[in-house]
Amino acid sequence: MLSVKKDLAALRNDAIFIFKNAIKTVQAETAVKRHCRLSLRQLEINGSLFDLAQYQHIYVIGAGKASAHMGKAIEDLLLPEITEGLIVVKYGHALPLKKIRVIEAGHPMPDGNGVKGARNILKLAEKATKNDLIICLISGGGSALLSLPARPLTLSDKQNTIKTLFACGASIEEINTLRKHMSMIKGGKLAQKAYPAALITLMLSDVIGDRADIIASGPAVPDPGTFQDCMAIIDQYDIKDKMPARVIELITKGISGKIDETPKPGDPVFSSSAHLVIANNKIALSEAKRVSESLGYHTMILSSMIAGNTREAALFHAAIAKEIRKSGNPVPSPACILSGGETTVILKGNGLGGRNQEFALASAIDLKNEKNIVVLSAGTDGTDGPTDAAGAVIDTTLMQKAIALGIRPGDYLKNNDSFHFFQKTNGLLFTGPTGTNVMDLRIILVG
Repeated sequence: MLSVKKDLAALRNDAIFIFKNAIKTVQAETAVKRHCRLSLRQLEINGSLFDLAQYQHIYVIGAGKASAHMGKAIEDLLLPEITEGLIVVKYGHALPLKKIRVIEAGHPMPDGNGVKGARNILKLAEKATKNDLIICLISGGGSALLSLPARPLTLSDKQNTIKTLFACGASIEEINTLRKHMSMIKGGKLAQKAYPAALITLMLSDVIGDRADIIASGPAVPDPGTFQDCMAIIDQYDIKDKMPARVIELITKGISGKIDETPKPGDPVFSSSAHLVIANNKIALSEAKRVSESLGYHTMILSSMIAGNTREAALFHAAIAKEIRKSGNPVPSPACILSGGETTVILKGNGLGGRNQEFALASAIDLKNEKNIVVLSAGTDGTDGPTDAAGAVIDTTLMQKAIALGIRPGDYLKNNDSFHFFQKTNGLLFTGPTGTNVMDLRIILVG
């Protein structure tokens, strides 16, 4: 490897270049076509063959930020074979498809369009028979976009529950455990309705460990979780008094056996179904490593499974950058440290931002006395929290810029208002919808 000197401008440009190239390798359309091929009406999916001549109808359903791009790839392969389809995406993430209808809905907070879309997808699944094939396309964001509250819950009950779980810092695994038990479509219930039709689910993973039951709350896969698990999560965060009364009542009835559990592993409803993760964070990190090394960096992937408190994760990454500057460990400069995963923000203020912007702001504060370091933290889907930014890019001159503008970074961090901080200091990273969603990428460059 040829090591070259890197100034701050080069580091910033390189960080963005590495990020964009990492995203390209996990594009939804690319991922679908990497695993699916068609020859003489024989559909091959990751080595398994499906003879399309044996099916009377082929339905395409799905949900998630990248599911329209997945749908486009399926139409490119199978357009004449598709009977009809329906996909639900986040506002601004739609594509004009030919046979698959696309509905835009609310994310991260579910709305009425999501309820309408989920209900119609369920109807489509129920219409399928044992002579039909259903292709289900799932990507991150599907939990919010497929919102069909279990009776007697209302949409408001679900919205208030999600807000409470977000605010207390619950992990996505914990949040989706509750989502599955508050839904008529998640937690394997879509597969339950589709049975006995053949059901193949393709997934872009946006969860740590690629757990199929957590991706979009697993509408088409078995659910190992229980109502008892839901109550344990509520007790763990001591939020029972903040939860809607109908939610607590539903969970209590489920624990006592008055409400059926979600379908579990081994249930016959999954005998005609299969699922496959076609892209994940590890693939993006591997490409980021390849690109960074081609640019002359000594590169190390920390993990694709970084979770926990966003600010603590930021301090950990900043400490590694400082160690590289001081001792050349764990890799010498010019260095590139990569990580992926999904951290959580504990909301104590009323500002605007996302976990990636908060990560970048906390990093900037901790690195204020360092030189020639750049940190990029961004969502691979092109959005970070309830903002239109993918994340933020900071360098070790940012604090000087903030001081010159009379801005106090600590106040913005305390108020969870990273978006407005970076809006004033020109640190936001905008990509628009990327056509994929495999959690977050963090790139730390030490020149």
